[in-house]
Amino acid sequence: MTPGVFARTYAAKHPGELFARIRADGFSAVQFNLSCAGLAALPDVLPDGIGECIANGAREAGLTLCALSGTYNMAHPDEAQRKRDRKGFENVMRAAREMDVSLVTLCTGSRDATNMWRAHADNSTEAAWSALRGELDFALSLAEAFNLVLGIEPEPGNVIADAKLARKVLDEAGSKRLGIVLDAANLLPPEVQAVQARIVAEAAELLGGDLFLVHAKDIDSVGVVVPAGKGAVDLPFFIGCMKSVGYDGPLVGHNFAEADAPGVASYLSALIRNMT
Repeated sequence: MTPGVFARTYAAKHPGELFARIRADGFSAVQFNLSCAGLAALPDVLPDGIGECIANGAREAGLTLCALSGTYNMAHPDEAQRKRDRKGFENVMRAAREMDVSLVTLCTGSRDATNMWRAHADNSTEAAWSALRGELDFALSLAEAFNLVLGIEPEPGNVIADAKLARKVLDEAGSKRLGIVLDAANLLPPEVQAVQARIVAEAAELLGGDLFLVHAKDIDSVGVVVPAGKGAVDLPFFIGCMKSVGYDGPLVGHNFAEADAPGVASYLSALIRNMT
C-alpha cells in the first residue's frame, strides 16, 4: 500500500507546482481532478495535450496518478441535465486515457437537484435506481471504448448509500469494468460508530473482491471530517480488513486542510509500515 491524497486538497492549479507540493508532503499517489489543472471538473472542451502535460508532471515528481474524478449527479431528477453532463464526463474519460490513468471515479448521485452529495427521500425509489442504472450503462460503454475502469463509492447521501447497495449494483451491472472505491467514514454515521468493526468487516466481505481504490477519510463522533488519525474511525482496523481481502493499492486521504497534509501523509505511511 502507498499513501495518497486528493489533488483538490491543494490550492495550486499548475500541475508542476501541485505535484511538487504533494511529493514534498510525503504522498506517493494522487487522485486527480481536472479542476486542479485550471479546467472544469467536467470540461466542455479538453485542450490538446493537457492529459500528457498532467501525466508528465506527475512522473517528474515521482507520483502515481491512481484515479481521475468524473463525478456528476448520475441520479439527477432531470434527465436532460444528466444528458448534458455526459459531454463533460466523456472528456474526463478521454483525459484519463491520455494521462494513462485506468480508473475514473463516479458519484452515484442523489435526487436532490442542487447537491449531488445530499440525501433525498426519493433516493430509494425505483425512479432513482433506474436513472442511475441508465447512466452507469452509458459510462460503462465509454469505459469499454476507452479501455478504462470505473469506481463507484458508497456515500450516505447517494443512491448507493452502503455496502449492500453497492453489492447489488455490481451484481446487476455484471461488468468487470465496474468496481468500488471504499471509504470507511462513509459507512459510519455517528449512530453506528460503536459497532463499526462489524460494519467494516461486512463491507470487506461483500466488496473485497471488487475494490479498485480505498480512501482513508476520518470523521469525529458527530460526523465532521477531520484529518486521518484524528477522529472516531478505527483506520488501523479498516486498513487491516482491506489488506485481508487482498487490497494493496493507494490509501487516499482527503477533506482536510492543506496545512494538515504532511501530518496525514506521515500517519498513513506509519499505518502502512505497521501492516507489513
